Amino acid sequence: MRAIKTPIYQTPQIREFERLAQTRFDIAPSVLMQRAGHAAFDFFMRRWPQAKSIAVFCGSGNNGGDGYVFAQLAQERGLTVKVWQLGQHDKMKDEAKQAQQKCLKANVSMSPFTEKLDLQQTDVVVDAMCGIGLSTDLREETRQVIEKIQRSQLPVLAMDIPTGIEADTGRVLGGALHATATMTFIGFKLGLMTGNGMAYAGELVLNDLQLPVDVFAGAEPVAEKIHLNAYAPYLKPRLRDWHKGLSGHVLVVGGHVGFSGAVNMAAQAAFRVGAGRVSVATRPEHAAVLTAACPEIMCHGVESARALQPLIEKADVIVVGPGMGLTAWSRALWQAVMAVDKPLVVDADGLNMLAKTKLAKENWVLTPHPGEAARLLKKTTTEVQADRLAAVQALQKHYGGVCVLKGAGSLIAAPNALPALCDKGNPGMATAGMGDILSGVIGGLIAQTIPLGDAACMGVYLHGMAGDMAAKEGERGIMATDLLPYLHRLVNVAP
Repeated sequence: MRAIKTPIYQTPQIREFERLAQTRFDIAPSVLMQRAGHAAFDFFMRRWPQAKSIAVFCGSGNNGGDGYVFAQLAQERGLTVKVWQLGQHDKMKDEAKQAQQKCLKANVSMSPFTEKLDLQQTDVVVDAMCGIGLSTDLREETRQVIEKIQRSQLPVLAMDIPTGIEADTGRVLGGALHATATMTFIGFKLGLMTGNGMAYAGELVLNDLQLPVDVFAGAEPVAEKIHLNAYAPYLKPRLRDWHKGLSGHVLVVGGHVGFSGAVNMAAQAAFRVGAGRVSVATRPEHAAVLTAACPEIMCHGVESARALQPLIEKADVIVVGPGMGLTAWSRALWQAVMAVDKPLVVDADGLNMLAKTKLAKENWVLTPHPGEAARLLKKTTTEVQADRLAAVQALQKHYGGVCVLKGAGSLIAAPNALPALCDKGNPGMATAGMGDILSGVIGGLIAQTIPLGDAACMGVYLHGMAGDMAAKEGERGIMATDLLPYLHRLVNVAP
């Protein structure tokens, strides 16, 4: 099916759009600068209507030029404006220099940055220091400015991107400014929507600067943002004569001693998104307890791979790894699952065992967090997080199938498809069991004959949305099982 998604770009593509705007549509860089300044100022007035005094920090590049346009508009509207200048202003590009000169003629107060910076009478800070061209660590002067702004605890509007964030990856370049809101221009940048960048962007809004649609026509995005309405056909009401066999049978394998809750949560999540039957294969000592905790789950105590075989044969999809451990029992069951040609969802210790093999499959979904991804790629977690897009693509290429790289701005890579990005979810979901819920959600969707790539994207999005709904009363204290009723609600509400 054709999904409806929002394109996400990286810096070279944005630069190409700017070039095409000028060469094909005669839209000069100075016009784009004026549009950016006006768009950001209009947003500022809606976001902070009571603000009277602003401090605008302008670098020497075109991002600084956007800031000068903003400052002039604010002065004309009667706000108290102070511009602080950073960088080599004697080497400014023509468009930025013109914007600066207009500011001077409008009598906007300007000063080079000094350590005596005073923000006590300021209501809002505007960040126009570096823009999307930054690719090396910040200069000391810029780091000092960021520290002073952060200490002020003032709200910050970032123009295009918060200073210190690499636009292509979201990596922090020696320090970065936490924005309250970011207005980004022309197109969404990947670095604002995954990894560290997501934490620094705050509220993210886009203005395309009125570029013609044809400017974007020839460029393929690096990723696409998921929208639930893309999967609406999978959530249509069922026919009146529906039966459980039409909704599929999920088998969850895992739950070593002390970790029975993991398989229980995965199994319940599979049920909550619509699976018809769910079985669990776990340690024998857990079977009775799990059945009592959730009698709908068909729970089986298995001692060996041989005992697991009849359960595998009955399943439509297998979720392997939640709470599984790394014992001889765990490895025997894992190997039995790997030997079958059925759709799989591999998580947790299932991934840790996979990292010690050269196995690849086309009919599985892998769901690593950054630490597990690092083990799978023989890298460090820091290296994975430094370029999450490259990491998820490398995982998919090496192991086949579909890969979900979890974390802020989860990324999904599937064969013959653009990477997908989920911007849902919140820090309250950083608790034990959330990954077990996700693996069960994806397994439950696959059981309903949803293709693996769509099931992964849809599952990650539903999981994030459920987490956001659970966080409405506060992020602290959310438990993984708090998502279950919201998952049930989401799959029954037409997008």
